[in-house]
Amino acid sequence: MSTDLPELRRPDGSPLRILAVDDEQMLTDLLAMALRMEGWEVRTASSGLEALQVAREFEPDALVLDIMMPDLDGMAVLRRLREAGSLVPVLFLTAKDAVGDRVAGLTAGGDDYVTKPFSLEEVIARLRAIIRRTGHATADDGQSILRVADLTLNEDSHEVVRDGTEIELTATEFELLRYLMRNERRVLSKAQILDRVWSYDFGGKSSVVELYISYLRKKIDAGRTPLLHTVRGVGYMIKAPQ
Repeated sequence: MSTDLPELRRPDGSPLRILAVDDEQMLTDLLAMALRMEGWEVRTASSGLEALQVAREFEPDALVLDIMMPDLDGMAVLRRLREAGSLVPVLFLTAKDAVGDRVAGLTAGGDDYVTKPFSLEEVIARLRAIIRRTGHATADDGQSILRVADLTLNEDSHEVVRDGTEIELTATEFELLRYLMRNERRVLSKAQILDRVWSYDFGGKSSVVELYISYLRKKIDAGRTPLLHTVRGVGYMIKAPQ
């Protein structure tokens, strides 16, 4: 278990549950060992179909999911999970390193991406980051509530409410909204958003930002006075109506 970072556990104090999926058993064994050293409960699967079955039974707090698998690939697994209403955060593993593959994985609803070969430390660090964004884990942070007009975001419980209506967000949507709300009335460029929310340099591939802004608009602004604004040629901002 990491000694220099706060331990992450479920809100009820039980260990986090992680599902690691890869058709290379040696790799899943290594991942399982590293994840258990964090004090987490781990299950593994060697195919997409097995991953879906285990996910239903295990109800993991996060998935480490290989993209290239012989039956159902990682993208198909994620689509089925999302169609079933699961918002579980997903860290993709893949041997591919093209920018287009990164964007495809994230726009499909994944939350982060690690290219093989990778270090186990990097996998742990990225998992910790996306788990903290979901509200599945607790650490030593105090409660913090962000407000913009009638929109509130609770950084501890990860509840988002607008005008009394609770809004369900994925981990990445939540992190994007949090970043915007922490910088109310400040225009944030696509490059800044990519760096802060995804920690990636997409080499100009900013379509992922546009896509997630559109997701947020549908959930936050649909049928209401808009809070999210595009500043053409510059970026995006959130602000209360005048």
